[in-house]
Amino acid sequence: MNLFRSTALGLLLTTGLASLPLSASASQDNVSGDPTYTLEAPPAYAMMGDLLIARPLLIAGTIIGAAAFVVSLPFTALGGNVAEAGHALVVEPGREAFVRCLGCTSSWAQNQSYQR
Repeated sequence: MNLFRSTALGLLLTTGLASLPLSASASQDNVSGDPTYTLEAPPAYAMMGDLLIARPLLIAGTIIGAAAFVVSLPFTALGGNVAEAGHALVVEPGREAFVRCLGCTSSWAQNQSYQR
């Protein structure tokens, strides 16, 4: 596959993925208006996109973030923000990859405050 075709395919996939949250959020309206009764029930296409595209990218991001955390550890230790760097580079992508429900747009991390 030549460079033009691979670039066009990448652009097409990126554009398609960028439009998924817009269509998913439009279909999840709360009829009662009470946020207590809002349950996130993602459609099948959101689950498939999450399973085939988002989860592998998030797992790769977690691995790359862990490597970046190890490389930056001496500098973050000198700066005194090891916990913040670990949370941002490893914990957040890992939580999105392994804890978030399949096809959901919001994660458990958004509902819980980060305790240091």
